[in-house]
Amino acid sequence: QVQLVESGGGLVQPGGSLRLSCAASGSIASFLTMDWYRQVPEKQRELVARIFIGGSTVYADSVKGRFTISRDNAQNSVYLQMNGLKPDDTAVYYCHGQDWNGQIYWGQGTQVTVSS
Repeated sequence: QVQLVESGGGLVQPGGSLRLSCAASGSIASFLTMDWYRQVPEKQRELVARIFIGGSTVYADSVKGRFTISRDNAQNSVYLQMNGLKPDDTAVYYCHGQDWNGQIYWGQGTQVTVSS
């Protein structure tokens, strides 16, 4: 059973940057997708960015051009570089993965707060 642990969240001013990391306790090389989701209170968790096993990516319209997802299979890690942060980006960010067998994994989340 692979565990996912996020880090890198915190408080940042509007326009600032943060880099989130997701460290897996085992290999993610066979994971079909690795994603970042986010959630604010009383709203559904939403997909922010996805990276496929082949390296292609998809982004929510709200973050296109500002966020970049990447994965390092050798380090069993996934990253989310967030630039040009806005107050609307404030949320708990979750790492998520799905392996070739359809098994789904979630991290515990990391808080990102964008405020002056």
